[in-house]
Amino acid sequence: MDVNNIKNAVESGKTALGIEFGSTRIKAVLVGEDNAPIASGSYEWENSYLDGIWTYSLEDIWKGLQASYAQMAADVKKTYGTVLTKIGAIGFSGMMHGYMAFDKEDKLLVPFRTWRNNITGEASEKLTELFHYHIPQRWSIAHLYQAILNGEEHVSQISFLTTLAGYVHWKLTGRKVLGVGEASGAFPIDVEKKDFHADMMRQFNELVADKNYGWKLEEILPKVLVAGEKAGELTEEGAKLLDVSGNLQPGIPFCPPEGDAGTGMAATNSVAKRTGNVSAGTSVFAMIVLEKELSKAYPEIDLVTTPTGNLVAMVHSNNCTSDLNAWVGIFREFAESFGMKVDMNQLFGTLYHKALEGDADCGGLLSYCYFSGEHITNFEEGRPLFVRTPESQFNLANFMRTHLYTALGALKVGLDILLKEEDVQIDKILGHGGLFKTKGVGQKVMAAAMNSPVSVMETAGEGGAWGIALLASYMINKEAGESLDEYLAQKVFAGDEGERMDPDPADVAGFEVFIERYKKGLPIERAAVDNLK
Repeated sequence: MDVNNIKNAVESGKTALGIEFGSTRIKAVLVGEDNAPIASGSYEWENSYLDGIWTYSLEDIWKGLQASYAQMAADVKKTYGTVLTKIGAIGFSGMMHGYMAFDKEDKLLVPFRTWRNNITGEASEKLTELFHYHIPQRWSIAHLYQAILNGEEHVSQISFLTTLAGYVHWKLTGRKVLGVGEASGAFPIDVEKKDFHADMMRQFNELVADKNYGWKLEEILPKVLVAGEKAGELTEEGAKLLDVSGNLQPGIPFCPPEGDAGTGMAATNSVAKRTGNVSAGTSVFAMIVLEKELSKAYPEIDLVTTPTGNLVAMVHSNNCTSDLNAWVGIFREFAESFGMKVDMNQLFGTLYHKALEGDADCGGLLSYCYFSGEHITNFEEGRPLFVRTPESQFNLANFMRTHLYTALGALKVGLDILLKEEDVQIDKILGHGGLFKTKGVGQKVMAAAMNSPVSVMETAGEGGAWGIALLASYMINKEAGESLDEYLAQKVFAGDEGERMDPDPADVAGFEVFIERYKKGLPIERAAVDNLK
């Protein structure tokens, strides 16, 4: 679209705005009639560690929201010469899960507890046993039950319990709702009814009945909505909160607030069954949209949903590229010691491509990239290490290939449960994140790890703020009966299937040999954690 057409779309409100609260950045993305980004703004922020809790203050939430919106509105003014006063639809997204509890006066009872807090181990274990359904530590219900187990006084005063995205949405619209994908990180979802699981809710109420709280769980949780449903509109008070300049008019419809997992699925066109996406950077996670329930609960696998309520298996590994990047840094230091000026993109590209020359099984080398703990392989702490035998084929190609393989090692352990034990079928995987920046290398390794085709799209880098903007756009622009996956395929990603790479059978076989070595070598990592302080 040319500038004049975009200006007309802005002035007539034929736009959609998505704002996502990430862990280090709040980003606002405005899209036009063709769903392409036309303006953006952002705000950097950091969590604080207060009294043993990772948190963000309410002040920071609103300061960051207003700053990112103001920057986006300034981008509109500068680029298109018009003041932003109306928007077709708005959506909010946030880092999933966590715990925000309010009393009947709408006062926050304890500081916001984010996903990063590993303080709910006892609650997670007991609820998983009660429900026969894996409850990760970061889920809202785990935080609530841990507070109950701890005997925290605030629990009896709770009137409303929500997540970060749900909180911001509530303050701007007056509606206490969550999108089903975000809701699936608050409490387990009944995928048939697209609502919180009634039997599990009853079990929880019975579990805490002796406490005689003045609430039942269904009374304090938000209402669950699916993508496409209207979730309220911007109130006059909300308009002033969002846009301190006072230019934005109230009455703008909102889509259901979502979590960053759901917006990532939308931004990568992976909401349909038998599709999935892998985000690989400092950490790595894979999300696969399932055709049916798994046969049992697995501690390595979280179950969430798409924004339309379809079941998703999520495998999340804390460690991916940090150790790999550290080794590349050593090679840069080596080159600079010889007086060579090093371009980091070229260095990464050269070393990554060198890995492709290595043996399919890495020549007997072994590495663990555990900078931090790794729940999939049962490590509470990590020690990056590299191991070889005298007989190993120790050369640069195998060395680099080992570090690429091990970046996906823990992830593969979890994925193998889905692919081999549960026989989950996958038609397409979309890769995004830093590991895929060097063309064709990370993609080839991921295809080998999963024994599945992997595609990479240029638009995947737009991120979750674009994803929630797409969900807002879907709500107001969908045809009657048009599903979200149809809308994304036909109105957003038509003609952009990305570059697909099929798995090389030799690579697949080599990765299988490597992963067996990886699993057998875990006692070495345990010894390092226990003895290297």
